[in-house]
Amino acid sequence: MGRTFIIGLFIICYCIGGATSQSIVNSVHNLSVSGTGDVKAVSESEICIFCHTPHNSRPSSPLWNKDDPGYTYTLYHSSTVQAVPGQPDGSSILCLSCHDGTTALGNVLSRMTDIAFMGGVTVIPPGYTNMSTDLADDHPISFDYTSGLAAADGQLKDPTALVPPVILENGRMQCISCHDPHRNLTTSFLVITTRSSELCFSCHNRDYWSFSAHSTSTATWNGNGSDPWPRTDYLNVAENACESCHNPHNSGNKHRLMNYLSEEQNCLSCHNGNVASTNIVSQLAKPYLHNVYSYNQDHDAAEDPLVLSMHVECEDCHNPHAVNSNPANAPAANGFLAGVVGINQGGNPVNPIQYAYELCYRCHADSPAKPASLTTRQISQNNVRLEFDPSNPSHHAVNSAGTNPNVPSLIAPITESSIIYCTDCHASNGSGSPAGPHGSIFPGQLKYRYETGDYTIESASAYELCYRCHSRTSILNDESFDDHDKHIRDEQTPCNVCHDPHGISHTQGNTTNNAHLINFDVDIVSSMPNGAFRYESSGLFTGRCYLRCHGRNHMGWHYGY
Repeated sequence: MGRTFIIGLFIICYCIGGATSQSIVNSVHNLSVSGTGDVKAVSESEICIFCHTPHNSRPSSPLWNKDDPGYTYTLYHSSTVQAVPGQPDGSSILCLSCHDGTTALGNVLSRMTDIAFMGGVTVIPPGYTNMSTDLADDHPISFDYTSGLAAADGQLKDPTALVPPVILENGRMQCISCHDPHRNLTTSFLVITTRSSELCFSCHNRDYWSFSAHSTSTATWNGNGSDPWPRTDYLNVAENACESCHNPHNSGNKHRLMNYLSEEQNCLSCHNGNVASTNIVSQLAKPYLHNVYSYNQDHDAAEDPLVLSMHVECEDCHNPHAVNSNPANAPAANGFLAGVVGINQGGNPVNPIQYAYELCYRCHADSPAKPASLTTRQISQNNVRLEFDPSNPSHHAVNSAGTNPNVPSLIAPITESSIIYCTDCHASNGSGSPAGPHGSIFPGQLKYRYETGDYTIESASAYELCYRCHSRTSILNDESFDDHDKHIRDEQTPCNVCHDPHGISHTQGNTTNNAHLINFDVDIVSSMPNGAFRYESSGLFTGRCYLRCHGRNHMGWHYGY
């Protein structure tokens, strides 16, 4: 039997005898005139009467002094819950006879009239202790906690591993699994402390958590002003743990009991420069960003790894239970991307990702909602998975070394065998900015300036993105192409006019016409009057163009080293 039922005729002694500091007497559950809380009776001196009566109780055990409120409750649900919560029963329905806010606190079976409360209070006042009849924003109760459930969930402890004082009531999760209504040893009548989520982890066994940055963070937690469970005695995020983001009662977001309704606010309430050192809020104020503000409740933890409808939330790229600062070398995913799902180079779902580009492929590869290219190309391709395919005639070295074995312009330590991250180009701009493509002042969320407009005056800053890896001196000295200097500086033709920075799919291009990332910007380059429009490679550093640019025909012009 549950602890609420083991009361019987000893209840009066239990309430008022022994160590009163650990009894109901000095808690807010003492609703008598001697109570220490704000809600208490005008003159009633009995303490136990508000819940228990020795005669004519309903139900007989535990001598309950109130009627079942008889309401149908809205139950918790989410796409990731395996438990099947039922209408509250057992001790939970007894708790709700007060805590659903529908029945007068002084309405007890053993009194002919309601017990009067100070200040004209009748039902439990609004606030986090008033659960209402909508329990969808509260931790689920009244469900069978079985070994089968634990196995199906994968991140719950087997019920045989639960250790008192956390208990089940007849094999079911109930209010008394977490709360002891007679003793307030910690706070909110919890049976054990929630410091470092000790109570939560009595049942939950979260993957990755023990190694995550959030589990070890010493950042001072700001208490989240709207959080109804303020832990003023907990000093940092690690100590507050689960409750830094989750709220077990009256949560702001009913799905997975998040503190705030908008998904991003659960992250940005700390990642604003005041708690966490990584100030993401400032990055999201930039003009080119992954705009998490534009979507609300579109992300779902159980959604397909391939994003089928356009949206972006912090949780699309980061697993808050797993994120850590472990470094990695390209193309491996570092700790910031630990525990997230993605799409591999073959177009198949992976969980978790092994390589960083697999995360980008969720939205920028086969997704029907993927963003369009910022440049209109001779060969059009918006699927970056196909653009970075190692079998392509040319591609930037995101998932394998590039196809060109001789690139004189590369700046050490970069070599022809190097591999880079997507975020070497697409990331927050500015020194000291947090890693990743959160926000940038440059189009395409580029980390550095990259001008694409025709007649751009060449400078170290105009093409800083390219010059971070490719030596400006080498490029302008024509070490890899006889007329780089003529095109870039004299004709003021941007790099982007000739080169597609991602790559050209082998299903669309070939090594003759599309080596060296050649894929013309058709807003600037057009076909000859006779229809010719191509580049032909004819050996190392040599090739011919057949096109029209800047009003002039390039009829088989030869370029060579």
